[in-house]
Amino acid sequence: MRKLSLLFSVAVMSSLPLMAQQKSYQSQICNADGTVTFQYRNDKAKDVQVDVQFAGRNAMKKDAKTGMWTVTLGPAAPDMYPYCFVVDGVSVMDPMADQYFPNEGFKNSLLEIPAKQGTLPHDIRKNVPHGKVDYIRYYSKSLGGVNNAIVYTPAGYDKDVNKKYPVFYLISGTTDTEEVYYKVGRMNYILDNLLAEGKAQEMIIVLPYGNPTKLLTAPAQGGGFGMMMRDVVGEDVTGDLMNYVESHYRTINDADHRAIGGFSRGGNQGLGIGLRNLDKFSYLCSYSSFTSTDIPGVYDNASQTNQKINLFWLGVGTDDFLYGNARDYMQHLDDHGITAVKEYTTDKFGHTWMNAKYFLDHTLQLLFNKEASRKAMATAQPTKPKTGEEQQFTAGVMARLFPRQVVSPEWKGNESVTLRINAPEAKEVRVEGEMLKAPVAMQKDADGVWSVTLTQNIDDVYKYCFVVDGTQVADPTNMYLSPDKGFKYSVLANPSQTEQALGERAFGKVTYDLNSMTATYCSADAMAQKDVATLMKSGVKVVQVVPGKDDTMESWFKVGYANLIADCLIAQGKCKAVVITTQSVKGAAIVKADDYKTWKERRAALEKAIM
Repeated sequence: MRKLSLLFSVAVMSSLPLMAQQKSYQSQICNADGTVTFQYRNDKAKDVQVDVQFAGRNAMKKDAKTGMWTVTLGPAAPDMYPYCFVVDGVSVMDPMADQYFPNEGFKNSLLEIPAKQGTLPHDIRKNVPHGKVDYIRYYSKSLGGVNNAIVYTPAGYDKDVNKKYPVFYLISGTTDTEEVYYKVGRMNYILDNLLAEGKAQEMIIVLPYGNPTKLLTAPAQGGGFGMMMRDVVGEDVTGDLMNYVESHYRTINDADHRAIGGFSRGGNQGLGIGLRNLDKFSYLCSYSSFTSTDIPGVYDNASQTNQKINLFWLGVGTDDFLYGNARDYMQHLDDHGITAVKEYTTDKFGHTWMNAKYFLDHTLQLLFNKEASRKAMATAQPTKPKTGEEQQFTAGVMARLFPRQVVSPEWKGNESVTLRINAPEAKEVRVEGEMLKAPVAMQKDADGVWSVTLTQNIDDVYKYCFVVDGTQVADPTNMYLSPDKGFKYSVLANPSQTEQALGERAFGKVTYDLNSMTATYCSADAMAQKDVATLMKSGVKVVQVVPGKDDTMESWFKVGYANLIADCLIAQGKCKAVVITTQSVKGAAIVKADDYKTWKERRAALEKAIM
């Protein structure tokens, strides 16, 4: 456990604070005519563009007096759209936007255009009870390491402790993290709204991480190329994640009460897992995707396959770059006599999360409702005729959409970490962060990639960013972001010193209550369905953590690593059951973030409070 004690050592370094936050201003203005005005303040930039999904990339104009760059675009239909600013050739998240797009390989902010009349399926509506969202970690034997997932439970889940629920496993797309169907796809709010209207069945939704090998520092036997040749996500979902969910949540464990699906790569994975395990899943959903046409015993045995499936639902946009492949898969099902509901869109910009939300809203109204599903299947239409002009997904399209990116951060054990950013037009790039006494210059190679290798003060968790010609930029290829108000820093944490170092054991969970807007960690031995006050009366240690002025309710867990601190201390035998919460709890120990200058000091104070 030496690594764990290093990770949360109480020594405090004398690092300089990060660059001060900009003064707040309104960066996105939704106008009455449906247009949107984007604003971005940067005196040092020479050229600024905004890249937004409904309008592409457009130049912005600078006001010489204020330094504000501005452009008005649209009109656009009410929805949520990812966007970023392109500052002198480098993509930058909007420093004034609270909502952002979690991703392994790019960093975008989110624009929400409200409906002029009525509501949208994903709206956060007043007077609608919200379900809770759990961030879980579990040891996956099939992966040989720790994996992540998110679990949604409906608003009534805690009221009747005897009621059991069906489960929908919903997987996001290529380069997405497990958070995307929550923070971009709004799966929880869509279902909350449908439940409030009586249009859907109560269910648990599980969001697996579709690229778990990215987390592993020492894959299990069969790792490397061997792991690439295996269906690692399928093995993990059916062999490990399902076991965790069904042992920690009140679930109905049969095929009639399990569904699986996803968007893009997640749709491929979901269909593949479902069709190979029709004894476990009877509801299958694909959003903007397709899967293998070579699954033994499925396509060549239509009668038996149709009997096992309650709902086979496929949706795709006709303007999607995957439309040709998805249409061909639909035709394959028709040709083999397999019934499937098919839905097409033409107005949601193709392969987008606007489509993903739209399809999810439609299928949630059918899941675990046999009568509605049978009616939909009975009226299923044949595949659209082929025109010969359908877009097809090819290796070239793959390379264009997902170009090879630099690796950052790249760890060499516990000895060093190399940070990189591709900025060929930049004149100067530095890295600044809590682990540094002062910003450090980076060096550019012949390909325009800037890099620096750090060997000191990398034994903890730190916030950092790049400064490209004076502009702060989050590390584009680091999927861990600090959920700050305003500019969002990247989070530097050595994987060999985090969950993976704990190995096979029980982990606690972090629950976000979206009614009270509080976050609570319960250790594995304190996860019974009891409120915090009851747990405290039973002798469980309770620590209240107060976010800082620039923090959100996620900060103590996403960059403070409060849950991992507790898991480590429990693993070391230094404490027993513990609850860490942002709720106000009478009698709890209190740790206030703003009493300390750095997250390292905050973590040390929390560790002391827990012990």
